[in-house]
Amino acid sequence: MSDVGELITRVHRAEWARLVASLAGRFGDLDIAEEMAAEAFATAVERWPVDGVPPVPGAWLTTTAHRKAIDRLRREVRREEKHREALMLSAAAEPLGAIDDDRLRLVFTCCHPALAMEVRIALTLRMVGGLTVPEIARAFLVQETAMSRRITRAKAKIKAARIPYGVPLREDLPARVTGVLAVLYLIFNEGYLASDPGKEAVRADLTAEAIRLTRLVRALMPADGEVAGLLALMLLTEARRAARVSASGELVTLAEQDRGAWDRELIAEGHALVRARLASGQAPGRYQILAAINAVHTDARDVRDTDWSQVVALYNRLVRLDPSPIVRLNRAIAVAELDGPEVALAEVDGLPLEGYHAFHATRADLLRRLGRSEESRAAYDRAIGLAGNTAETAYLVRRRDQLAGA
Repeated sequence: MSDVGELITRVHRAEWARLVASLAGRFGDLDIAEEMAAEAFATAVERWPVDGVPPVPGAWLTTTAHRKAIDRLRREVRREEKHREALMLSAAAEPLGAIDDDRLRLVFTCCHPALAMEVRIALTLRMVGGLTVPEIARAFLVQETAMSRRITRAKAKIKAARIPYGVPLREDLPARVTGVLAVLYLIFNEGYLASDPGKEAVRADLTAEAIRLTRLVRALMPADGEVAGLLALMLLTEARRAARVSASGELVTLAEQDRGAWDRELIAEGHALVRARLASGQAPGRYQILAAINAVHTDARDVRDTDWSQVVALYNRLVRLDPSPIVRLNRAIAVAELDGPEVALAEVDGLPLEGYHAFHATRADLLRRLGRSEESRAAYDRAIGLAGNTAETAYLVRRRDQLAGA
């Protein structure tokens, strides 16, 4: 890829969500927002290598996309009302909602209760996260055509129902925030461990945006424990990012990470949030418990210092709130450190996670520790076949090849 091509890729990641949100705010139409943003980037691909990269690429893209949107609306005679709105672009936009942030408005629009939770997640990943339809389809384990239809129907429903583009009133926030947090956490996770083998293993742009938006939600709802819990969870996870991938591009597990490379400022902020929630005396929710688990990990100077009994106790609380197979799988990983791999394997083997790569990776590790090399190798092979992240695949291949008799 040329230097300009690489720059456009970086600009796409940095500017996509802002551009889509800006267009959605101006024109109130998600289809137009997405299509005109895509056309602006297509124009950049065509013109920048010839004309040179503009001094402020984001501003150039915004101007280009807005002009294209106006041209399109002018051509559509049946959209006179939209046309009039477009001609009013010189007027200052009215702040909408309690916080004037285009991308947060877009998140709340995509996460409207009129949409099914799965659709909210898919639409937000597309519009705010900038993920492609194939990437989202992979995350949901569905066909691309099915996911494309799902997103198209969601946008049509937003338009037909005249769902407002804005942050809801404060009294409406509690009913909306659960879905928003779920989506923000998924965006963060996609950045933390990208699912597309064609992309970098870690996407700092997505994790940073998820944290930024969660901070904004917290400003809206400072007393909400789960909002604080999710922010703490993200901060404590993000703090380890620099140590998660080796120089050779291989995933580095928590136990093997250089803890000196962890971001102590983020850890301190995350720990402070966790302590504040504990001091509140209120029963913690899912994100608060996950944040507390990460606080235990980041509190240990060495993996051998980890308080595994506390980690398992926290997972026991989490399982009571969320007994999903993935939570039970993660609990079993902690159990292996406390009670040994045989006890953990007995718990893992009953989980219905055949199509989930982490299930097979966990089994492979437990079987390796029990000296069952052939079974471990088969489990590694299965995990490698299902894993999408290049760094994770590299790690799994190395561990498989280190097995006795390889």
